[in-house]
Amino acid sequence: MTPYVPPQELLARLADGRFHSGEALATALGISRTAVWKQVQRLRRELGVDVHAVRGRGYRLAAALELLDVERIRGYVGAPARARLRGIDVLAVTPSTNLEAAATPLVHCGTGHAWLAEHQTAGRGRRGRHWVSAFGRNLHLSLAWRFDLAMSELAALSLAAGVAVAEGLRDLGVDGHVLKWPNDLLADGRKLAGILVEVSGEVEGPASAVIGVGINVRMPAALGTRIDQPWTDLAALAGGEVSRNALAGMLIDRLVDACGTYAERGLEPFRERWLAFDDLHGRAVRLHSGQRTIDGRYAGIAPSGALILETADGHSEHSAGEVSLRGGGRP
Repeated sequence: MTPYVPPQELLARLADGRFHSGEALATALGISRTAVWKQVQRLRRELGVDVHAVRGRGYRLAAALELLDVERIRGYVGAPARARLRGIDVLAVTPSTNLEAAATPLVHCGTGHAWLAEHQTAGRGRRGRHWVSAFGRNLHLSLAWRFDLAMSELAALSLAAGVAVAEGLRDLGVDGHVLKWPNDLLADGRKLAGILVEVSGEVEGPASAVIGVGINVRMPAALGTRIDQPWTDLAALAGGEVSRNALAGMLIDRLVDACGTYAERGLEPFRERWLAFDDLHGRAVRLHSGQRTIDGRYAGIAPSGALILETADGHSEHSAGEVSLRGGGRP
């Protein structure tokens, strides 16, 4: 009987983007050349990985992959954050890292656990949108964190997480990105990243939050056609490769720090930092909230994290909804 070899083991051999003969792969993996060929078919069919096969040369990926590695990721996480992390897990394929994180209960407040995946089959964005995933090309990260706070006190956590992600990208040398209330990152009006926070626990506390972050790192153009809005990726913004392991470690470090700060001081330490990335201030916008549509001038965010809208009837605050530019310009 041919031994089972997880597809990620074959991918690890092919990740350098160079040709590897079927014979060499079979020897390295301890399987037959036929089994190698079957594994290649699985990579193509189930994971959408573009593997080239050339007679006399072997197999190679259409482009090299940097696979996620726990130890490399941990090397980019500072000691204070590492001390508060219960673990970092990397999965090859999962329906959703948020679901994985939610299924792992945390007992002690002020601690967390990070989950990453090379590929998500049922990733979600806000309002139930599907998050398009390409194996090994983007970043899917969820951090579960236990707060000694009431569930209602976590309402603005997504804004704090947005600041952590935006500042982290800036410190990695990426620029041109902005924050869009409540939790999207855009560049030139195109979606770069999204944040989804899901909260559970006791109404009066303690409560757990799962902070899910999806970032387009190097999105294949063919898969990009499935995205229902304009998009961009870090490869385009940074003008080259961005290390996914460095990105993952940096984000975990920043998010752990953000959770600790938020637990002690709420949104206040993040509000001015949010406004530094806010590209909508003073612009004519349209807010979709449930069945209502409200037009007005965007006037920033309140101390609670709510969107402030200036209309003919005065100022109003909105804690939920989808905001978009109205007429594309300033009123």
